[in-house]
Amino acid sequence: MKTNKITFKYAIVALSVIVFASCKNNEPAQKAAMGPMPLAVQTVKKQDAVVNQEYSANLEGQQNVEIRPKVSGFIQKIYVDEGQPVKKGQLLFKLETQSLSQDAAAAKARINVAQVEVDRLIPLVERNIISKVQLETAKANLAQAKSNYSSIVANINYANITSPVNGVIGSLPYREGSLVSSAIVEPLTTVSDTKMVRAYFSMNEKELLDFSRTFAGQTMKEKINKIPEVSLVLIDNSIYEYKGKIETISGLINQRTGSTECRAVFPNPEGVLRSGGSGIIRIPFVQNEVILIPQIAVFDRQGKYHLFVVGEGNKVTEKVVEVVGTKDLDYIISSGIEEGESVVVEGVSKLVDGQEISPKSL
Repeated sequence: MKTNKITFKYAIVALSVIVFASCKNNEPAQKAAMGPMPLAVQTVKKQDAVVNQEYSANLEGQQNVEIRPKVSGFIQKIYVDEGQPVKKGQLLFKLETQSLSQDAAAAKARINVAQVEVDRLIPLVERNIISKVQLETAKANLAQAKSNYSSIVANINYANITSPVNGVIGSLPYREGSLVSSAIVEPLTTVSDTKMVRAYFSMNEKELLDFSRTFAGQTMKEKINKIPEVSLVLIDNSIYEYKGKIETISGLINQRTGSTECRAVFPNPEGVLRSGGSGIIRIPFVQNEVILIPQIAVFDRQGKYHLFVVGEGNKVTEKVVEVVGTKDLDYIISSGIEEGESVVVEGVSKLVDGQEISPKSL
């Protein structure tokens, strides 16, 4: 009985081995029956494309005016708050003027004394009792007293600090009671005129050369006039609703940074843009006869861009390509592939070099 159990056990094991081997032998046949994977391909052709070149930009108001006191004094009153819009001539700060007022009263008294002296000497000169020199000296003292008084009054007026432009109030680093003077490091505030906002960005030497070749014109101003309107990408990746215009491109290249400064201007009627902000300038360039490949067809490996090209026998070959930019959902390819070749545009993550596929056109 025991012998029969052992024999039955070995029979089961042998049967399992036979079944497993049969399955293994049938795998190639199953794959062959399935055939090559059907994958979409696209024939490469050259075409014209509008390409957006992007540059990081810093935003500033059309006018950024630092507000500094002309006289020393304690801040008695602050009439505005951070981010508040103000008008030209609007009162922003008032400095304490008690000591100046006392000086003004004393200066006014000296004017009165000097005036009395002049009035006293005039009839004496007319009767030749004293010389005209004494009278002229008294008149000079009166003029000096009036000048001192006017200077003190001007300083009192300087204690009322107003906005020189329309704009928006920046930060307020000082509080009421702070002692300030014309020598302070930080200004009392900055008033930014943000109805028009300037975006400052840089081009490197190669980009500037490409720009000069792309846009026709004898002078830089003529070339700038040929640039179409530009877009601004905000910090949340949204596109600012108003288009801008390139205003200036410096003719000099900074030898230290190898770049040149550029400026674009954007309207800001709703005050969305703020001075001190940042964004990305997009300049549209028309490129002729370029190769566009869907980004889904390109994959990155060890810092290089790769794609699969369909060759003889519908077998794919992996190639390294040079990407120089993007247009919508396509990559702009400068080298590594030729016009007329067929590129696999789906399922590239499942492919290996030399694998046969069943191409299907888009």
